[in-house]
Amino acid sequence: MSDAELWRRAVEGETEAFGALFDRHAKAVYNFVFRRLASWSDAEDLTSLVFLHAWRRRAEVVLVHDSALPWLLRTADYVLRNEWRKQHFRRLNLLRQGPAADEPDHAERVAARIDDEREAKRLRALLRKLPRHEREIVELCFWSGLDAAAAAVALDIPLGTVKSRMSRARKRLRDLSVAGEELS
Repeated sequence: MSDAELWRRAVEGETEAFGALFDRHAKAVYNFVFRRLASWSDAEDLTSLVFLHAWRRRAEVVLVHDSALPWLLRTADYVLRNEWRKQHFRRLNLLRQGPAADEPDHAERVAARIDDEREAKRLRALLRKLPRHEREIVELCFWSGLDAAAAAVALDIPLGTVKSRMSRARKRLRDLSVAGEELS
């Protein structure tokens, strides 16, 4: 069943249809959020917020190419920005309270997740060196798997602009990666 049909049913209150949309797109939304935050637990929480927002606004959503994914990713971007603003104020409050105690490593089973977070942070550091418009293309096309046409719709820019930004982003990332290896 297409996203458009599932969304229509969800608007009519059919929770199973919305559940099918969640099953279809939750991993892509989670990966998008995780790559921006480099924290698996925060990514899980924010993915839930994205779908909660989608459920609440399901009657207002306009799908792109009969796919819910571009709308969900754009919503994820807004949720992330709101979360960053909240975290900024939390950090200010924590600084007023003094340093927090270090938490010990709880188990070997999370070691792999920690390594994933380190790698994601390293990649985020590389991406932060790109201009925002190129960073958005990398996040949507390379990390979230949107094609150039869907990314153009999600960003509300022409397809040719997406392709040129994608090309420039690839070259800059290659150059940054090579420069980083030389410094190591």
